[in-house]
Amino acid sequence: MTFRHSIAAALLVSTAILHAEDKAEWWNKEWTQRQPLTIDPSAAPGASGGATLLLRVSDDSVFSSAREDGGDLRVVSSDGKTELPHQVERYDGLMGEAYVWVKVPEVKKETLHLYFGNANAPAPGKASDAYGKDLAAVYHFSETGSAPADATGNGNNAAAPAMVADGAIIGSGVRFTGNNPLTLNTTESLAWTAGGNATISLWLKFAAPQANAVLLSRGEGAQSFRVLLDNGVPVVQSGNTRSAAGNPIAANTWNHLTVVAEGSSLKLFVNGEPYGTANAGLPALNGPVILASTFAGDLDELRFHNTALDAATVRLAFTNQSGSEAAQKLLAAGATEGGESGGGHVMEHLMLFGDIANNMMFDGWIAIGICVIMIVVGWTVAIKKFAYLNKIEKGNKLFLEQWKSLSTDLTALDHADASSVKSMGGVVDEEDQDLMKDSPLYHIYHIGAGEISHRIHKMSARQDGLPGRSIQAIRASLDAGLVHENHRLTHGLVYLTISVAGGPYVGLLGTVVGVMITFAIIAKSGEVNVNSIAPGIASALLATVVGLIVAIPALFIYSYLNSRIKNVVASMQVFIDEFVAKMAEFYQPRNGSSSSDGFSI
Repeated sequence: MTFRHSIAAALLVSTAILHAEDKAEWWNKEWTQRQPLTIDPSAAPGASGGATLLLRVSDDSVFSSAREDGGDLRVVSSDGKTELPHQVERYDGLMGEAYVWVKVPEVKKETLHLYFGNANAPAPGKASDAYGKDLAAVYHFSETGSAPADATGNGNNAAAPAMVADGAIIGSGVRFTGNNPLTLNTTESLAWTAGGNATISLWLKFAAPQANAVLLSRGEGAQSFRVLLDNGVPVVQSGNTRSAAGNPIAANTWNHLTVVAEGSSLKLFVNGEPYGTANAGLPALNGPVILASTFAGDLDELRFHNTALDAATVRLAFTNQSGSEAAQKLLAAGATEGGESGGGHVMEHLMLFGDIANNMMFDGWIAIGICVIMIVVGWTVAIKKFAYLNKIEKGNKLFLEQWKSLSTDLTALDHADASSVKSMGGVVDEEDQDLMKDSPLYHIYHIGAGEISHRIHKMSARQDGLPGRSIQAIRASLDAGLVHENHRLTHGLVYLTISVAGGPYVGLLGTVVGVMITFAIIAKSGEVNVNSIAPGIASALLATVVGLIVAIPALFIYSYLNSRIKNVVASMQVFIDEFVAKMAEFYQPRNGSSSSDGFSI
């Protein structure tokens, strides 16, 4: 395969990959963005049939593209055609969180899509359609300043506003103090028959155990039904019959409680798992439901079903609403995809690159080949330089930490051998020495320590100190070391400057030659039309595009690396000044002569 064919193949392969990700039919071109929503029933084994699932939205791409009120959110089934009923419980673009309830016909392995990005979207369907006929009442407790409402549309609304509890398991909940019960006015949809089937579920949180704290009650006397929390132990009671006591649930955490009434038995579930039973059925009741008549704590997501849910469905509800890893697996959101009215144009443009590559002339491929070499070399240098700078900056930091102790008395270097210098007088172990081996400051310190030791050994008496000429000579050695370290730091950066300066010129050369040849062919043929000119010019311009692709990233990378190198060089200059100053202080001549000899630090 020729180089030309290789480049063309790479462009076409990348296009094909992107195209493969876009295979699913787009539901409506007026919506510009979508996210895949993958249902994985293995996160809640045994669940079957339809369900209303909670979708927690936290992706910034949704809030940046959707309407401020989330009114353009739509969920479409895996067939790419059917819009699924949904309710937006909460949409907060500022906080970057939204809670959307979606009614799925069946909990099975499939991929739905969340569509958004249509400022002119009409009002969605009725929110109550998101809940099945088996649901008699659903309370999200998301209202502020108004009475909690029944989301099913059945009209089982609260009689008065409730105290709002922010930061509940799902958005906001309601808070009770033990003496502020909430009355739910009921309709015929919430009427119970004796021994009938029903399911009640809710989330609760309390600070401290309470004796016989009533969470939910209905009726009076023998015709009564209650759900209690007795010193942290969930209890269901019908008339005078109570469920057996189990282990108390944890305080200061959210727990999911479910009561399933089926015939003459009441089953209690805690966090999706069976907890206890009572040998009694529902009484015949149709009056109001009282919440938290004596309970102090928070409640959220209260539901009344007029059917008896099985254990798998109870577990599904708990898993989906919990916000756990299993919940994320059950309904997982993928990366945002652009639509045909917005992001779809990108696909078209990428497809055009394949056509342009096929019309590229040989001279253009030469220019592109040179640019590709520049990219490979430049990025190789950049990656190595990034790694090297990270290593030396770490070494410099470690060295300066050890230098603080040594710099208080440089006379420790008087008669130090190579091993002692390397360990900074025994302060640095072998592991740290290995980390500092690439540190420029450590290298310069070695130079200075060696120079001091060499001159002190040559002196007849230690008390003679170091004259100014010696300090000047040592300073010159340190400056030479700085120059060598600077050369090491900047080694290879020339390849980035070549990419910055040469990339556009190489690309431009390919473009100019390509345009020149195109016009020469037109002049020879004597035919002038757009169809004959456009392909050649477009292909010629591709060389300039590739040249700019080489230069622009190289420019940013070079500027960033150069800035970091300047900081390292500045650190070396500061260290040399400090080293020389301390050396002049600790090694003053003792014979009364000036230490400077005309030398100034």
